[in-house]
Parts: sequence; C-alpha cells; structure tokens
Amino acid sequence: MNCVPVNLLLALLLAGAAAAQTAANPALPPVVRAGADAAVSAEPDQVSLDIGVVTQASTAEAAAGQNARQLEAVQAELRRALGSRGEIKTVAYSVAPNYRHPREGGQPVLAGYTATNLLRVRTGELSLAGPLIDAATKAGANRIHRLDFSLKDETAAEAQALAEAALKARTKAEAMAKALGLRVVRVVSVEGGGQGPIRPMRDMGLLAAEAGPVPTPVTPGPVEVRASATVTLEVSQ
Repeated sequence: MNCVPVNLLLALLLAGAAAAQTAANPALPPVVRAGADAAVSAEPDQVSLDIGVVTQASTAEAAAGQNARQLEAVQAELRRALGSRGEIKTVAYSVAPNYRHPREGGQPVLAGYTATNLLRVRTGELSLAGPLIDAATKAGANRIHRLDFSLKDETAAEAQALAEAALKARTKAEAMAKALGLRVVRVVSVEGGGQGPIRPMRDMGLLAAEAGPVPTPVTPGPVEVRASATVTLEVSQ
C-alpha cells in the first residue's frame, strides 16, 4: 500500500478547504468606510447632590452614634426643604479605624474611628440645589461630595447625536470615494452607539464645612450627549 507523505496530505486538505471557502463566499465588492462623532447639547432637567456627615470619635460606637444623630437632623431639614419635589436615599455608609503613624517609624497606633454616611438627593427643581446645600450644612452636614446636573431621559438627545454622527460619517465616506474617482452604489452597513453624556459635575469635597450665612449660588450648565457612527459604502469604478 502506497503511503501519502504527511506534508502532501496537509497541502491537499488546505487546498480543498480554500476552494470550498471561495465557492461559498464570492469576492466581496469594494467598499469605503468612514467614522464620525457628534455631540448634542441639552438643558438639564434634574440635579443630584451627594450630601454627607463625617464624624470622628475614640470608639466605633461613639463615632457611629454621633453620626446617626447628626444625619437625622440633616435628613429632617432636607425633607423640609425638598417636600414632595424629589427623593432622598442612602448611597454609602462606613465606619473605619484611623491610625497614627509615628514619625520615628514602627507600628501604627489606633487613633480613633471615622463614620461616614452619604445621602443622595435628586430633584427636578434645579433651583433647589443651592437651598438644599444650605439647609443640609445648617443642620450639620459637613460633606457635599457631588453635584450633578443631568437628563431624566437621554433617548431623544442620543438619537439626535446618532443621526448627526451617521450623516457626518456618510459625508466623509462619499468624499473619500469621490476623491478616488469611485461611484457610490449603496450603503452596506451603519454601526453606531452612544458614548454617554458629558454633564456638568462638581466635587465640592468638604466645602460645606466652611459654608457661611450667604446663600450658595449654583448655576446649571448644559448636558452634552455624544454618539459615534461608522458608515460603509459599496463603490464601483
């Protein structure tokens, strides 16, 4: 019995597979592909604030107890200022040890505990942002961690951004085809997606601890919603 060399057998198998693939997938038509980004600005219709209380004590129990009492007063004042025009919920809570590191080196020494409780306040009344900060700090809040203007529903703005990105991408692809002396036959595919909103956000840190009797000025800015698209055009000579 004649034996076929392994190398020859492998070559025959690969050739057969290539021929089958060619028969199943005829040559693709020539294409031109281009991508583009677009951004749409919209006025925000809601504001979120992260308002917190940070307390320190020699024991975890004392730090947590002091924090609870202080936060209860803050919540009561926020509910009074907010009424039924928004919502308040807890988004973070922690009790952690504090260590003091000796200058001369050696093991760190336990110096007490820090309790942190963070509330998120959300409302569609943008004008309430400043008064809410003032009410919270007056009641004992000492951390305004985040101030975020956003859209309740970004669907319309994202759709507009996608449409503009697709038109820009098609214009670029058609310009490339024209520059190369090619004729556009049809649109083969369009791919796109939102890139998420870029909205005005402030991290106010411990600024609340220094707040005075002057009302806190807060000015909302536009929300920018971005999208990208890639357009593929079939072309011919």
